Amino acid sequence: MSALVDEDLRLIWHPAAQMKDYELHPPVAVVAGAGCWLRTEDGKKILDVVSSWWCNLLGHCNAEITEALCDQARTLEHVIFADLTHPWAVRLAQELSLIVPKGLCRFNFADNGSSAVEMCLKLAFQYQAQTGHPERIRFACLTEGYHGETIGALSVGSMDLYARLYRPMMMDNVHLKAPDCFRCPCGKKRGQCHCECLKFAEQAFAEHGGELAALIVEPLLQGAAGMRVYPEEYLRGLRKLCTQHGVLLIADEIATGFGRTGEIFACVKAGVSPDLMALSKAITGGYMPMSVVCATQEVYDAFYADYKEGKAFVHSHTYAGNPLACSCALAVLKILKRDHIIEKARKTASWLTAEFEKRFLKIENVGEVRHIGLIHAIELVKDRRSKEPFDPSLRLGYRIYRRALSEGLLLRCIGDVLYFNPPLVISQKELEFAQDVTERCVRAELEKL
Repeated sequence: MSALVDEDLRLIWHPAAQMKDYELHPPVAVVAGAGCWLRTEDGKKILDVVSSWWCNLLGHCNAEITEALCDQARTLEHVIFADLTHPWAVRLAQELSLIVPKGLCRFNFADNGSSAVEMCLKLAFQYQAQTGHPERIRFACLTEGYHGETIGALSVGSMDLYARLYRPMMMDNVHLKAPDCFRCPCGKKRGQCHCECLKFAEQAFAEHGGELAALIVEPLLQGAAGMRVYPEEYLRGLRKLCTQHGVLLIADEIATGFGRTGEIFACVKAGVSPDLMALSKAITGGYMPMSVVCATQEVYDAFYADYKEGKAFVHSHTYAGNPLACSCALAVLKILKRDHIIEKARKTASWLTAEFEKRFLKIENVGEVRHIGLIHAIELVKDRRSKEPFDPSLRLGYRIYRRALSEGLLLRCIGDVLYFNPPLVISQKELEFAQDVTERCVRAELEKL
């Protein structure tokens, strides 16, 4: 790293810059990207197997998305999205209407995932007030859930790491015990149950259903919780509970959308139609910040009235509906469909699952291999039989991440869960390299314990 870049990094309130070991592990300066690879300032190549926080869908510097972005920049870079509109937002809404779960047909724009979640919460709250249920002012969410880091989004999350300090600022919500198929609270095994854990949600709805505006969930995959994959049947059970109790279902598909689970959306995979759905991350292929909230006609109708009635949803963001982001998103959807990207990724995922299990289940301290779509994870434990975790102070996952990074793999970890969430276009050869490095680093760090 050059002295100039290193000095510049000290000006940035970067996570690494707040740590006392900053001198030992300064941020790596990345200067270029191509396909699934990044190039650092000193010329090293790093395989980005986590899609740069799950947003890079079709590889870095994809030529077609780049061209769409450049063409749009020469035509219209931005325009206020209030009383004005533009063709690219209209076209994007039209294209989304063809692929979202049945019933979703109205679209509102924001510029990041947390903003989309905030919008969903406000819409649900106002919807209930305007349809004769002003008593419905609370939200339900799953334990270990994560929906963003603005105050409303933190309030419907359950990750103490992010939320603990801010509790006095947060809403009082109902937290449902989430499914955990690795450490099942009902004593069952993955794939050998009937979602007995749904009873916790049933109990919570029986007690609080009449005061709930909405339930928000990450469908089928709780990402920040450690890539916890749960059954489709459980999500269908939540949909049924919401319908029975007059509670809106909000699907946070920010991380799971656009092919990450093997289908275009996790809700489509489960055959579930939510009342509101939040999209972001991969929607522009990782090129531009953007988010979209999808709603049903029923929800939209609760806001449609004469101006004097004051029922409009008064909520906006400066860069909502940005034409540059819309053009990137349109290019992404075109490529996904034309090149059958999700179908091809599904085949790669099937191969990767077999390879992952064959390779990593041989390691005594791998408690579980779990997967959905191309997302694959291993959870390291002190004892496989008891599932006892390692002492967090060992920072085992972080040490493996650092070692892998030095060997050219951007692996990332969530505690002692190591995961792949690569661009959908990653090759088997690249995934073999990623597995080789991961296995080598896991074994090396375990030997040091």
